Amino acid sequence: MTDTAAVRGLDAQGYIAREGSLARVPVAFRPVVAAARERLTDLFGVRLHSAYLYGSIPRGTARVGRSDLDLLAALHDEPTEADHAGARALVEALDAEFPQIDGGGALLYGRARLLSDLERHDMGFFVACLCTPLLGDDLTASLPRYRPDTLLARETNGDLGLLLPRWRERVARAGDAAGTGRTDDAAGTEHTRRSLVRYMSRHLVRTAFTLVMPRWNGWSSDLRVMADVFAGYYPERAAQVRAAAVLGYEPTGDAAVLAAYLDDLGPWLAREYTRVHGIKAARPEDATAA
Repeated sequence: MTDTAAVRGLDAQGYIAREGSLARVPVAFRPVVAAARERLTDLFGVRLHSAYLYGSIPRGTARVGRSDLDLLAALHDEPTEADHAGARALVEALDAEFPQIDGGGALLYGRARLLSDLERHDMGFFVACLCTPLLGDDLTASLPRYRPDTLLARETNGDLGLLLPRWRERVARAGDAAGTGRTDDAAGTEHTRRSLVRYMSRHLVRTAFTLVMPRWNGWSSDLRVMADVFAGYYPERAAQVRAAAVLGYEPTGDAAVLAAYLDDLGPWLAREYTRVHGIKAARPEDATAA
């Protein structure tokens, strides 16, 4: 592998290299990972095909008390609402038990969907390149290798325009809770807004990065690297995206940040993404999602 390819997250053939491994999990987080492995097995039993870690913990960059736990589980059949509720409860229990982590989430998919043509360059790519196997048979053997091209850009992040109205609703609900004036509601609103700032900041930075990814010809999951790469192509938006990268790691509950995302950076990025890469192929849930 050349030094240039390695720096840009590619292997010697120019494909995106898989990031993360169980060997990179920091010592402080290993009890969390062990508990997650055991409880996923207990929760889904024989219905569980495979499970994965993703994010900063398997990349070895997690910070104690600051980083969240990110899991993905592939079931032999399609997950139910009860399955999703069970996964949320599992992560909430781990969050309460282990001070090393600050929240988290668990994505659930049916095996067939992850291997489908529709998801080949979205969730398929996610599993193959951004997830670290934790349990079961790795689905990567049934997935292709990926290059940082416009097809991958469109199918991973070409749906920002669809997401923005949903984000507005989530922010509005947080604002409604703040309007009650109750102390407990205010604290909950602050926490909710901080979570929204972290989520939206990360999503916008990643979208900004994949907008220019084919021209840069590489991959990174480091938000600061992503923002710097984007800045080289869109200097007029560099400060906004670099600020979002910082908030992706150190979020605040500032409502003004959310307003700026929804009224300025988000709409501009959605328009520019559509112009450059087009719109992501529609999913069945797009027609019914709230």
